[in-house]
Amino acid sequence: MNKNIDSAVKILNSGGVIIFPTDTAFGVGCRIDKDEAIKRLFSIRKRPLNMPIPVLVSKKEMAERYWESLPTEVEEKLIKKYWPGALTIILPADLNLVPSLARGGRKNIGIRMPDNDLILEIIEKCGVPILGPSANFHNEQTPYSFNELDKNLIQKVDFVLNGKSKFKNTSTVIECSSSPWRILRKGAIDIKI
Repeated sequence: MNKNIDSAVKILNSGGVIIFPTDTAFGVGCRIDKDEAIKRLFSIRKRPLNMPIPVLVSKKEMAERYWESLPTEVEEKLIKKYWPGALTIILPADLNLVPSLARGGRKNIGIRMPDNDLILEIIEKCGVPILGPSANFHNEQTPYSFNELDKNLIQKVDFVLNGKSKFKNTSTVIECSSSPWRILRKGAIDIKI
């Protein structure tokens, strides 16, 4: 196993916070089931507590465990066409599994499967999703390369993985918890279903 992957998994499993590359931007995150790490993640990023955090998964079945119900035909098409990739799908969360803080106190959660082998392997080895907002302080510039990471942010986390972003753009976010679905943020991909 890659030593960096091994170290990242060990740190995440012990409640740590890491910085990592994805296909869109660099992210900073922790395991979804470590409450203290989630609180620390919000504190590190200076993120308002009412803002939900995107959830990253390594496979569709992992996403399905954290949504309240299985995806409908529309969501299935989106998953099949755009995952792994730069699409975050918002659906009602399983409130027993997704901590309130990760949801920003809301009932929905945005999940995505990034198209980056490094972070997918880390998530798979952890066995649970990791929270993955961009690796910047709230309202600061999103980093798309290692060199764009804020040194002050780096000092606050437990481990940093180097790598590259494919898109150099944020993910597209689609709200599917109500009908008709709507795009909340246009990012790296154009939705066509």
